[in-house]
Amino acid sequence: MIRKKICMLGSYAVGKTSLVQRFVEDVFSDRYETTIGVRILKKQLQVEGADVTLMLWDLHGDDEFQRVRPSYLRGASGYLLVADGTRADTLEKVAELHDFAGSHLGDVPFLLLINKRDLEGEWEVDGEMEERLKRLGWSIHHTSARSGDGVEAAFSELAHRMVRG
Repeated sequence: MIRKKICMLGSYAVGKTSLVQRFVEDVFSDRYETTIGVRILKKQLQVEGADVTLMLWDLHGDDEFQRVRPSYLRGASGYLLVADGTRADTLEKVAELHDFAGSHLGDVPFLLLINKRDLEGEWEVDGEMEERLKRLGWSIHHTSARSGDGVEAAFSELAHRMVRG
C-alpha cells in the first residue's frame, strides 16, 4: 500500500474543507466552520495499478492572523493550492503559499484549484491572471465543492503525478 500526504493550502473560506469533504465523503455543507490547526482525512484509490491511500491535511487558512506552520508540510508528497474565484486576493495568496511550500518541500507536484465554479457569474479572477500562471507551468482546475464539478478530476490528477514521481 502506497501512502501519500497532500496538504491543502489557501486563504480562509476558499473551500479547502468543503473540497476535502466532497472528495472523501461526497457531501457538501453550506455551514461554514473555521478549521483550527489541521484536520486529517484519508481516501483510498487505485492509481497507476497500485492501491494508494491519500492522507489529506486540511490546514487552517493562511491570513494576517495565522500562518501555515512549516511542520505541517513535512513529509508531503504534493499540495493543492485553493483560491476562491469570487475573491481575486485569494489568487495572490496562493502565489505566496506556493513559494512557501516550495521552500520547504522542494519540487513536489501541486495543482491550483480555483473553487466556487458554481458562482462563476460572480468571479473576480480573470483569464489574464490564469494565463500568467499557466505560462509558469501551473496546472489549474476550476472546481465546485457544492456541485462536485472538477473535484474528483483534480485530486486524481495530483495522485497520478505523485505516484509517477
